[in-house]
Amino acid sequence: MQSLALSTITTSAVDEISALKKEPEWLKQFRKNSFAIYESLPAEVSPLYNKYTDAKRMNPAEVSLVSDSQNAIFDALSPRLAELEKEIHIIQAGTNIFRVHIPEDLKSKGLVICSIYDAIQTHGDLVKKILEGSDPKEDKYTALNNAAFNSGIFIKIPKNLILDKPIHIVSSVSPDGTSTISKNIIISEQSSKASVVQELYAPKGAHQQAYLELLTIDAQANSNLSITTFQAMDQSAVSFSTRNCTISQDAKITWYLGLFGSLLSRYRTNYYLDGVGANAEDAEIVFGDNEQSFDISANLIHRKQSTEGKVVQRSVLRNKSKSLFKGMIKILEGASQSKSFLSGRSILLDKDAKSDSIPGLEILTNDVKATHSASVAQVDEEQIFYLGCRCLDRAEAERIIVEGFMEPVSRSMSYQVRAWIAYLIESKWAGKDLVLKSDENLRAIVEVEEVRYKEADQLGTHYKYR
Repeated sequence: MQSLALSTITTSAVDEISALKKEPEWLKQFRKNSFAIYESLPAEVSPLYNKYTDAKRMNPAEVSLVSDSQNAIFDALSPRLAELEKEIHIIQAGTNIFRVHIPEDLKSKGLVICSIYDAIQTHGDLVKKILEGSDPKEDKYTALNNAAFNSGIFIKIPKNLILDKPIHIVSSVSPDGTSTISKNIIISEQSSKASVVQELYAPKGAHQQAYLELLTIDAQANSNLSITTFQAMDQSAVSFSTRNCTISQDAKITWYLGLFGSLLSRYRTNYYLDGVGANAEDAEIVFGDNEQSFDISANLIHRKQSTEGKVVQRSVLRNKSKSLFKGMIKILEGASQSKSFLSGRSILLDKDAKSDSIPGLEILTNDVKATHSASVAQVDEEQIFYLGCRCLDRAEAERIIVEGFMEPVSRSMSYQVRAWIAYLIESKWAGKDLVLKSDENLRAIVEVEEVRYKEADQLGTHYKYR
């Protein structure tokens, strides 16, 4: 398949992707049906959000698709991949899987990490069930992913397996200028426990590249899955991600999301609390500058009783950047005794920065607790003045205020995640490359965060038993 602009994609191109990948007939038909829906849907399905969306900032004429991109990574990412060489990981470079590493003892216990195409061959029925469970009518870009995905990652954590070390997923668009549409699946089987760290990168490009992701997560009964996502793509690229999470009885998903890069980030997360005692916790941090745009949506759908959900989002916006936070709590009939919380807050560091928050509630039963909140504010000039009286210039004062604004969200994170977030914020503030790497600066931040984390525990214990 030759390079093809997204604006010119047709049914025949979708057929060609399927033929080149030697896919089964059911998948070929699935792609065709999804493409018809993609063509019929607007960029924003909801009329409530239509006037706010920036989805059209993705230029389909510049986004170039191929079935097999260059299997390479850009130079700035090489040190990070060298650090991960002995860790559990999968590296996605464009449409290709660049490298996979699973220790032999974990392979023997049933841990599976592979490309989506390998999973179709080895776990075909399971992949088919998950793919057909996604509704392409809910969003134009969900339909596009179902129709034209040219890459993907599959992870299955077997029953009762407890992983002490995280699984690292590093995804980068190819340096050849092409884009990636990725079908990603994570299955956490019954009573398993694991953490996943996902990093998204893109090199600086002469034209717009895109990483379009549909991530489906199945957290089965009594499983515990912790996910950390850092989006650190260059601002010449765009990043779209739809994440559908099904959480069964007594299972828990904890997700930390940090959005720092790309011209346009459009992230939609749906948590389906499908079992008694299911729990979802989501903490999202956005740091924008220049003319970046962040379109974030989080939905908590309570389907069974005694479920709990919490989404907390914080945005810091500089220059002409802007954010849109959309969220909905849905507590359905039969989901009594459920608890849900949804919050979106933004701080604006410049007069041209902009933020909108639109949280909502849809409660269809009694005996529940549901709360939402939203706030948008300019930086407090009295705080700037106070810090200026202590010999700090405005830039230093703003950084301290930002740290304090982020603190309530980051407090629940591990010291390592806090350090990574602080490192990326420091790098962005200084105009450096947004790539995690264990340099002297990161080591210093980790040391500080680890001590602060332990001190907080000690203080809490001290006052508790005094």
